[in-house]
Amino acid sequence: MNTTIDDRLAALREEMQREHLAAVIIPSSDPHQSEYTAAHWKGREYISGFDGSAGTAVVTMTSAALWTDSRYFLAAEEQLRGTEFQLMKLKMEGTPTIAEWISKEITSASSQLSPLTSQPSTEVAIDGMVASTNEVRELTKELRSEGGLTLRTNIDLLARIWKNRPPVPMNPVEIYPMEYAGESCASKLQRIRQALRQLHADGMLMASLDDIAWTLNLRGTDVHCTPVFVSYLLITSHDATLFIYREKLTPEVAAYLKAEGIGVEDYGQVKDALRNYFEYSILMDPDEVNHTLYKIASAGDGHRKAPLVIEAESPVKRMKTVKNAVEQEGFRRAMLRDGVAMVKFLKWLDEFYGVRRTNEAQLLTELSVSEKLRQLRAEQPLFRDISFDTIAAYGPHSAVVHYEPTDETDIPLQPEGLLLLDSGAQYMDGTTDITRTIALGPLTDEMRRVYTLVLKGHIQIELARFPQGISGTQLDVLAKRAMWRDGLSYLHGTGHGVGTYLSVHEGPHQIRMEWKPAPLVAGMTVTDEPGIYLAGRFGVRIENTLLIVPAMPRGTDDPIPQDGVTEFGQFLQFEPLTLCPIDKRPILPEMLDAEERQWLDDYHQMVYERLSPMLSEDETNWLEKACSPL
Repeated sequence: MNTTIDDRLAALREEMQREHLAAVIIPSSDPHQSEYTAAHWKGREYISGFDGSAGTAVVTMTSAALWTDSRYFLAAEEQLRGTEFQLMKLKMEGTPTIAEWISKEITSASSQLSPLTSQPSTEVAIDGMVASTNEVRELTKELRSEGGLTLRTNIDLLARIWKNRPPVPMNPVEIYPMEYAGESCASKLQRIRQALRQLHADGMLMASLDDIAWTLNLRGTDVHCTPVFVSYLLITSHDATLFIYREKLTPEVAAYLKAEGIGVEDYGQVKDALRNYFEYSILMDPDEVNHTLYKIASAGDGHRKAPLVIEAESPVKRMKTVKNAVEQEGFRRAMLRDGVAMVKFLKWLDEFYGVRRTNEAQLLTELSVSEKLRQLRAEQPLFRDISFDTIAAYGPHSAVVHYEPTDETDIPLQPEGLLLLDSGAQYMDGTTDITRTIALGPLTDEMRRVYTLVLKGHIQIELARFPQGISGTQLDVLAKRAMWRDGLSYLHGTGHGVGTYLSVHEGPHQIRMEWKPAPLVAGMTVTDEPGIYLAGRFGVRIENTLLIVPAMPRGTDDPIPQDGVTEFGQFLQFEPLTLCPIDKRPILPEMLDAEERQWLDDYHQMVYERLSPMLSEDETNWLEKACSPL
């Protein structure tokens, strides 16, 4: 048993009993609906021990469960072992919804009560400051339909029991220079206000941390691997106010904000600002703004009529995803430096395993290769941090989609099989995200076949040409067509946007099986990362970061014109930004068709031509071999 988790659950249940609650729902989010959160808001990890980036913990008086997606099934099973928590696998047949499970648990518990015992509670709690407006609405509806359960949002039980809770980060904010941003804060605010007028909104509350950082051309270090800072931004028709802990503002940043006409108020004053909001209408994204703030803004009082709340996606999200010319060039420069680091790493790894090792003490481990890659990236100009914790997964660990090695799980890399390495960096001029699956020695026929199927899917995405405005969902089948024929698949997304020295995961556009209506347009970045994972055996993933650009003819007989515009409109294609060889050793060449082989050879030629001038003679010789035609 895990006594730490047991003690925390016991303390939570004491508070639940005091408040007469049947259940408590603890999501992964913070007050800004961030994917990655500062330690202060990692309540789900605190109560369950599961540290994946996505998941929801639910605790009743007699049971506990955790819902997470396919990326974390195996990791969650391991981390929840020895605790009360049952693992609930999202999107898997037979998995109950949170509301269904709570209703069943309450019914089961009440059936064991004696007739003299008071009626059990039907009230469920969630902290309205960390749950989005839409999340609360959906939960309210589902709980009501499950036996009339009610949802309470005005309580944070973790605040009562969390001893030594990490404080809200107070790291300083810094200015993001125009040479990398490519557009001024004033220009962005003008575009935002124009978009708001088209939506008939006088103003908006911006809660998303990366949206705020992008709008103001500021960056921070409040969230691990993501250069953002804890704050809110309230924009009206004539001014803008940043709500932030003032200790975070250096004199230089304070002067910059004043020069840009941005007012500054304390972080906690955002509630009063919404109570006193004076314009007729305000836009609030119900997926972004937490329930508590939405409720404050939409409620009038005796002195003030509530503003008209316009519910819509924040216009900043789609503005941010389309990179301007400066940002696009920044990505290309960042990928060059990242490619140099990757080549240095792959050459070092290749040579290490080219020498016969006689005992495990001489072998590298998952953590040691992760640290080596971080060091090589840190040597590159404009490096600031990694963009997420490196996934260095060997053997059966590579079948765990988002496995991150720890001191407890770290294993040696044997001179055989596959190493899956998913990593990235934050450079001042761009964010990188790359996965390579690397042969460390002899492979099985199954490994080669699976690797080649994944490669075929990767190449088919890179070869795609499509009309502007389609959704990434319409492309997802290209990555899976070949593996589906073999009865294989994967459940995670095929691609996500990437920020400009911001979050490594940027939306709303994606390439994935689930319907995502966000259109793909020129200037967006998106990853291409199909994979196959065979539990207990191995996994394969291959990933490049791509830029969406106008389609170009691929030969004299190609009907696509130079600008990509046909009688059916603008056509687009992908430009690979990532520059790093794809391991050819596991490939079964006979499984690739002529177009796929040509793409691989052309990609490797490009990688060699762009990286070789930045490498030593030895490194260039290694790269030449790694990039030789298939």
